Amino acid sequence: MENLSENSNALSYKAKPFSELTAAEIYEILKARSRVFQFEQNIRYLDEDDVDYDCLHCFFEENGQVAAYLRAYLEDGRIKLGRVLTVARGKGLGKRLAELSVQSAREHFGALPITVDAQKHAEGFYKKLGFVTTSGEFLEEGIVHVKMELKQL
Repeated sequence: MENLSENSNALSYKAKPFSELTAAEIYEILKARSRVFQFEQNIRYLDEDDVDYDCLHCFFEENGQVAAYLRAYLEDGRIKLGRVLTVARGKGLGKRLAELSVQSAREHFGALPITVDAQKHAEGFYKKLGFVTTSGEFLEEGIVHVKMELKQL
C-alpha cells in the first residue's frame, strides 16, 4: 500500500486479489464502476462478469471511496488491464494508477506482456504511458476501442 497526500486528502493505493478485498471495498469498486461506465458513459452491460474473481484489483482509495480503479487479469498468456476509471479527475491519478498497477500486476502474475482494450479517446493517454496500438478500431459495448500493448514503463 502506498500513501499519497494531495490537497490534504489522504490517498492510499491498494492492489488485492478478490479474496482479500473487504466487503466495503467490493461495494465501493462496484459503485465506482457503475457510476463511470453505466451512468456517465451510458454503457448498458452486466458489469459483474465473474472475471473479478481471478483479478488483481488496483485502486486509489480516498476517505473510504474509490478515486481510481482498474483490474488486471490473465488472458491468452498476457496480463490484461480492464475497467480502467478515475472518479477523482484532474489529480493525475490515472497516470499514477497505471504505473503502480503495472508494477503490482507484474509482481502478482509475473513478467508477461501487458495489454488493454482502450477506448479510442483514451489512446493518447495510453501512448504517453508506453503503450502502442496493435489493432484497428473495433466496437465494444457500442464504444470505439483499440487494442494496445505496453512496450515500456
